[in-house]
Amino acid sequence: MRVCLVEDDLTLGRSLQSALQDSGHEVVWVRRAADARYWVQEDTFDALLLDLGLPDGNGMDLLRHFRTTHRQLPILVITARDSIEDRLSGLDGGADDYLIKPFVASELLARLRAVIRRSGQASEDSAEVHWRAKDLLLDERRMVLTRAGAPVALSKTEFALLHTLMRYPDRVMTRRELESRALPHSEGQALDVHMFNLRKKIGDGYIRTVRGVGYMVERE
Repeated sequence: MRVCLVEDDLTLGRSLQSALQDSGHEVVWVRRAADARYWVQEDTFDALLLDLGLPDGNGMDLLRHFRTTHRQLPILVITARDSIEDRLSGLDGGADDYLIKPFVASELLARLRAVIRRSGQASEDSAEVHWRAKDLLLDERRMVLTRAGAPVALSKTEFALLHTLMRYPDRVMTRRELESRALPHSEGQALDVHMFNLRKKIGDGYIRTVRGVGYMVERE
């Protein structure tokens, strides 16, 4: 799962980032409201962890903004504001859950799994996670791809690229998004090379190029 962490405290932010990464999550950690707006607009996340006390803006305003612009994004508020009024305000403002500081990492991870489950997205605890597009079936757990029931052998990078696209069908994934998820240490034209090889293996008609933006997989 890919998580955006919005927390301005350096010590807590580092601790939460480590706990999330140790649990297998990809984490983008930002400390300012402006950066949070940028990343959520430009990237795709499975959940948002939002501190309300930010140096450049009101966390409640940011919460209401995200709930308006990204209605399906699970949002877990993490804050020291512990009054009943604050909690009700946060939940009414669009938070899926509200966790009071200080807390232990295990509770945060459990709450995070819960809000993702409630959003209807695939849970990391699911026994199997399958993604479909036309006659492609991608088994995330077993790292197996079939086309019309026949197996298709992919490299690890090719699988990661197709997995990213199939998780968000009918949505254009930018080059930067694909590179950050599937080719984090590559340079130059590596994405183009891997995309060429992937298309050659799965065939035409599955991955569409959106010129000047990126790529997308259509569900049907």
